[in-house]
Amino acid sequence: MNSKVGAVSSNGVYAFTKPNRESIRLLAGLGVEGDVHAGTTVKHRSRVAQDPTQPNLRQVHLIHQELFTELREAGFEVGAGDLGENITTVGIDLLALPTGTLLRLGDEAVVEVTGLRNPCLQIDAFRPGLLKRVVHRDDEGSLVRKAGIMGIVVSGGVVRPGDPIEAEPPDGPHRPLDRV
Repeated sequence: MNSKVGAVSSNGVYAFTKPNRESIRLLAGLGVEGDVHAGTTVKHRSRVAQDPTQPNLRQVHLIHQELFTELREAGFEVGAGDLGENITTVGIDLLALPTGTLLRLGDEAVVEVTGLRNPCLQIDAFRPGLLKRVVHRDDEGSLVRKAGIMGIVVSGGVVRPGDPIEAEPPDGPHRPLDRV
């Protein structure tokens, strides 16, 4: 299966969900044009409260559409943009990518993968019980986060549903994703 963009979403105000758009523009070093989380320093409220001068490693949030299928089978109706992601992907195992992977989206945009999204209690406010489906412990007791990945924009450009996605792993040893 070829990897592609399933949907794109953005929101200029703080809200849990993000409306789907016909396209979004990624801005190098900033994030999604007009999105509340765009900027060189942290924009997520909990991170701003800790230290507003931290670099923004969460400029773009990506989730695999296959998660929505899994959640639907468990009785949760969730669609593109509902969990606050900017880019919904199809056909790429985002959670298995190493830190530093470059994702080429469409003709120009490039996002560098920085880590895993750390799901928060807002997910249960959106759909009660959903948090346990996107973060849980495996049989060995390790924490499993499935609510997508985060990245920074290396090269800007317009991204649209249907655009191809190419993943370019970094040189060197595989560095598993950790929360950012």
